[in-house]
Amino acid sequence: MLPFPVEFFFFALTLLGVALMHQRNFEIALTGLVVIALYKVSELGYPLLPHLGHEAPLLLNLLGLLLGFAILAKVFEESHVPDLLPHWLPDDWRGGFLLLVLVAVISSFLDNIAAAMIGGVIARRVFQGKVMVGYLAAIVAASNAGGAGSVVGDTTTTMMWIAGVPALHVADAFIASIVAVTFSAFVAAHKQHAYQPIRKDWPRDHQVDWVRLGVVGLIIGGAIAANVILGLPAVGVWAAIVLGALIRPAPWREAFHALKGSLFLIFLVTAASLMPVDKLPAASVHTTFGLGFVSAVFDNIPLTKLALDQGGYDWGMLAFAVGFGGSMIWFGSSAGVAITNEFEEAKNTGRWIREGWHVAMAYVLGFWVLYFVLGWVPEVILHVGG
Repeated sequence: MLPFPVEFFFFALTLLGVALMHQRNFEIALTGLVVIALYKVSELGYPLLPHLGHEAPLLLNLLGLLLGFAILAKVFEESHVPDLLPHWLPDDWRGGFLLLVLVAVISSFLDNIAAAMIGGVIARRVFQGKVMVGYLAAIVAASNAGGAGSVVGDTTTTMMWIAGVPALHVADAFIASIVAVTFSAFVAAHKQHAYQPIRKDWPRDHQVDWVRLGVVGLIIGGAIAANVILGLPAVGVWAAIVLGALIRPAPWREAFHALKGSLFLIFLVTAASLMPVDKLPAASVHTTFGLGFVSAVFDNIPLTKLALDQGGYDWGMLAFAVGFGGSMIWFGSSAGVAITNEFEEAKNTGRWIREGWHVAMAYVLGFWVLYFVLGWVPEVILHVGG
């Protein structure tokens, strides 16, 4: 007899399989989901269809963002802006550092998936296709850090805002994010520069395709508008992609290329939603700190929902924990899955942890600096979800 629900055992096996056999992660995630679902239905009589109906808007929105931002990244690449950036970025380690800071800034007002994808496109160009897995981890960390303090930069912070958490309280997470990005970017930029410096012979014959760049802006604007109005940014993304396709041919093949990796994340998120987690430990500094590590392997959306229902958390601290914490493993966040769809070598969990050790260290530093600066400021939300 297991001392914990059987579902956790199946989920842990699934995560272990993904970590050890990254070349079969799609099949492993699908198998894990099917096994968990069959167990809950056959042994526990779980109402699976109503549950999936409840989760469908979230899952479809996530899938739409992953596929849509894959197209966005290609359109941005074809605008030739990444080809011209070596002229503007310093050609030493500071160039890689500034790129990571740029990703964090972008993700503070744009979805972190898009910020990571744009960062990956630029990195591929300026480093001539030779990007370390540790630097890719830093890109994901930067995108998650920027979104952690903004109520429009990440799904979890948007959930807090809708539930009644003031935007300024969520913004406290920026203190931790600044520390974390500074440390992670400093380490990653130095290592990337030693591995492959930014090229100095930038192509002077390239011209910016302003129409394609306008399509990029249209997609970004659509995502922001639909997120604010509908709470479903994917709707705005795809509406903008269709409109943009009337002006310039859309690279539809990018969506097909990203489909398998995106479905992998959908399978993991769905499996996580089936876990019998009804409540979290009592809200405290140490509980919040631990949730950062949990979010590296467990979807942060249900964690955030449980925390909001329970109340009593320091919401800025929680936003940083569940947001940045997912960067420690490539499948711990949607931004990580999105960028590994373009850089397959980053799906090696061992390499991600080994080369991206600075991300975990950055999380620890950022979290405790935030605590020592502002302390633990718990807040009970009245009328959650109302």
